[in-house]
Amino acid sequence: MSFYLQAFITFFKIGLFTIGGGYAMIPLIQSEIVEKKKWISQNDFIDLMAISQSIPGIFAVNIAIFIGYKLRKLKGALAMATGTILPSFIIILTIALFFQQFKDYEVVQRIFKGIRPGVVALIAVPTFNMAKSAKINKYNVWIPVVSALLIWLLDFSPVYVIIFAGMGGFLYGKYKHKNSAS
Repeated sequence: MSFYLQAFITFFKIGLFTIGGGYAMIPLIQSEIVEKKKWISQNDFIDLMAISQSIPGIFAVNIAIFIGYKLRKLKGALAMATGTILPSFIIILTIALFFQQFKDYEVVQRIFKGIRPGVVALIAVPTFNMAKSAKINKYNVWIPVVSALLIWLLDFSPVYVIIFAGMGGFLYGKYKHKNSAS
């Protein structure tokens, strides 16, 4: 099987069985791409996730494009992005065609209520895994905590958090490099 077909099928399966959006895809992408197929390293995955979150667009599509491009340039990006987008498109189209007929059924409402806690877990697990991989410890845990509180409680724009965090990382790296060169 060609790499492009394999990449398309891999991301199609991930897209097909992911409920809760791009962040819920993280553990599935990590499991398939980093652990099983070993197409990229854990550190590359963390870096690509950071970039994918920092640019406009749908996170799941962004990360698929970045992984595909890293592995096989434009064709890889197209194969993985198409695999990511197509299941959602098909599912949304199907729901749009039939949801009005079923939305008031008690069973359907209960199913959606049951799915919500599972989606929270799908988002929480990669968050903790990312914290370990990003070497979050007792000295720098304040950065994500303060960032989350600024966004959540003070309605601070995530764009500014990303800009300030990037500038802070740059300045810290420059300071650390300056001191280690002395």
